[in-house]
Amino acid sequence: MTQDQAHQAFLVLNAGSSSLKAALYGPEGEDPLVSGQVERIGPEGALKLRTAAGEILPPPEGADLTSHAGAFAAVIASLRAAWPDLRLAAIGHRVVHGGAAYTAPVRLDAQVMEDLAKLSPFAPLHQPHNLAGVRLAMEAFPEAPQIACFDTAFHRGQPFVNDTFAIPHRYYEKGVRRYGFHGLSYDYVTGELERLAPHLMSGRVVVAHLGNGASMCAIYRGRSVASSMGFSALDGLPMGTRCGQVDPGVLLYMLDQEKLDTAQIRQILYNESGLLGLSGGLSNDMRTLEAADTPEAHRAIDYFVFRIQRELGAMAAVMGGVDALVFCGGIGENSRMVRRRICERLGWMGIEIDHGLNARSATIISSEFARTTVMIVPTKEELVIARAARAAAQGVAGASSAGEATSAP
Repeated sequence: MTQDQAHQAFLVLNAGSSSLKAALYGPEGEDPLVSGQVERIGPEGALKLRTAAGEILPPPEGADLTSHAGAFAAVIASLRAAWPDLRLAAIGHRVVHGGAAYTAPVRLDAQVMEDLAKLSPFAPLHQPHNLAGVRLAMEAFPEAPQIACFDTAFHRGQPFVNDTFAIPHRYYEKGVRRYGFHGLSYDYVTGELERLAPHLMSGRVVVAHLGNGASMCAIYRGRSVASSMGFSALDGLPMGTRCGQVDPGVLLYMLDQEKLDTAQIRQILYNESGLLGLSGGLSNDMRTLEAADTPEAHRAIDYFVFRIQRELGAMAAVMGGVDALVFCGGIGENSRMVRRRICERLGWMGIEIDHGLNARSATIISSEFARTTVMIVPTKEELVIARAARAAAQGVAGASSAGEATSAP
């Protein structure tokens, strides 16, 4: 990092329940100068930061990784050990839930923090940790603008029929709605499509964000019109350990017949389901399941592929067809087997892939005869946040490809 970059750096933070992801960006450019995370915060915590050149930054001596506060302090100490003149022009934060009011990046202050804390019941396993990371950064860098970027913001403005549930309307008025998530990923991919294939952005696109967290989004003329995720980050596709779509009657059965409490049910739905549960506890990692070649692994992969195909058909119905299917996320970008299996039964939608291009993970993997374009666009959620932080430092309150920053009235 040059001296100028050290004085104009932008930190991106993503605080989770047991991890703290961090990336440091310079005043321009799309690749981080440093990226990594503290994983398994607690007695087994480990700090892993790597520069763009591949150099590993050593953890500070005596680092305490047993708490989020200690993890944050260790990240900052490592960065400052490498660049003593480090000054942060702004800090960007991933915040899962912005509710109905926050529809674009916003500068954080006491009122915004209070508003976002009220949304914690809507995302109990994410929101409190996201906001804890914000508070740590505010204490450490009180002069730096703190910018929140929301996973829900990209989906605001969907039609009412895609935003509601068929329960008494008073719940909708209380905020029980289909919010959708992974919006930072969809924001980035949409921007890349505008650059790589602008003709597609005037039509009907489905983006499949497939990873340990997985969802799909129908994008019509550049705007989200439907998402597989709903009120929470549990809905829709099966994920690494999350269940995806489930009949509410199953939850009533757990409550009434098995006498489980909400904490036990939450543990099952968030941490014991998805690929892990379907494979009988074998793994939540698609790479492990592909290599295992066992009946348990096959049934997990089969269900994952089936639900994606089913969701794609639903999104085609919402938009009246599909002009492009775009894969992103860890599985979408790296598993040629999953991409092949998803596409092999979709010829009726005009989807046909070139197996050689798919094996090479080319940007466009559809065959020359296909009516529907199939692409791989690696996502960069951190870059969306970094752009918002840069814009804030320049006096433009959090502008990003999602639009101008807004806040609650």
